[in-house]
Amino acid sequence: PVQTYVMEYDGYIIKDAVQREIERGGQVYYVYNRVAGIYRTAQKISELVPRARVAVAHGKMNERELEDIMEKVLAGEVDVLVCTTIIETGIDIPNVNTLIVENADNMGLGQMYQLRGRVGRSSRVAYAYLTFRRDKILSEVAEKRLVAIKEFTEFGSGFKIALRDLEIRGAGNILGPEQHGFMASVGYDMYLRLLSEAVGELKDSDKASVTEAVIDIAIDAKIPGNYIEDTGQRLEIYRLIADAQTDEDKSRIIDELVDRFGDVPEETAALIELSMLRTLASEVGIREINGTNERVRIYFDENNPPETEGITNIIAKYRKNILFSAGDKPYLTVKFGKIKDRELINNIKNLLKDLKV
Repeated sequence: PVQTYVMEYDGYIIKDAVQREIERGGQVYYVYNRVAGIYRTAQKISELVPRARVAVAHGKMNERELEDIMEKVLAGEVDVLVCTTIIETGIDIPNVNTLIVENADNMGLGQMYQLRGRVGRSSRVAYAYLTFRRDKILSEVAEKRLVAIKEFTEFGSGFKIALRDLEIRGAGNILGPEQHGFMASVGYDMYLRLLSEAVGELKDSDKASVTEAVIDIAIDAKIPGNYIEDTGQRLEIYRLIADAQTDEDKSRIIDELVDRFGDVPEETAALIELSMLRTLASEVGIREINGTNERVRIYFDENNPPETEGITNIIAKYRKNILFSAGDKPYLTVKFGKIKDRELINNIKNLLKDLKV
């Protein structure tokens, strides 16, 4: 995978990257996506690295000029090719293994992904430096794109990039000709979930009758504003936590939080555990769990209730601390005593595991 760096433009880093590539016998693509100013940029690179052989390529050149330049690049007679995005779908040159993009925040996610694909086509480790102007305040969309291109570096990540691009830009109505549907307001994942539920109802699918559990327990579970200050980023993490289904999802979220924001606060860890608890509750046939750290009520899903054997098991296990209430909306009342938030979550999780036959 291409080692990808997203950063403010720094001449010293650029100089070091170019020199390092030349010293190992490689070549560099330097993308400056404006014909006006591209020759000044080439001059700047020549001044930063005097030993580098620099050439320029852009779309306003005629075919013969471009052909001559690319032949020189292929022959190894050019160290740094300063170019526009004309190389986006170009010839594979295995010896070019460093990419530097100036003003990457002005580019689309798919475009950055295609450009990065121009390097890393040999056995050597390749590098991509996606830069933006120093002290520039990035828009929320630009920041999301840069975070996404840095995050998805493994082979075969094009599909993930496409999905993330849909999330960022929004998309049209899948069932109609409109280019901007309500998907942009609810998010791609939620749109697919709503669409899946609607199709399931039309097909009279069993999945349509499965209800996602509601967890309403009086504990401190949130992402503090002083942990993730940006509202957009905080909402994105809330979405990731809400979508978590497996222990692998949980581990990935925790790793991302630690990597981006530091140690996970206690209340955010509790929020992640609650999300996993909701998934488990839905699996065993629970519609709702509510209460405090002393007593909780667990309501069964009328359309998909737990197995009778499981109910019998936990009544026998918890005895005096559990009460079963039958009727149209059966539920369990469980007394845990005054315990801490995380202990309460773990106790409910163990109870649900006992309920699952």
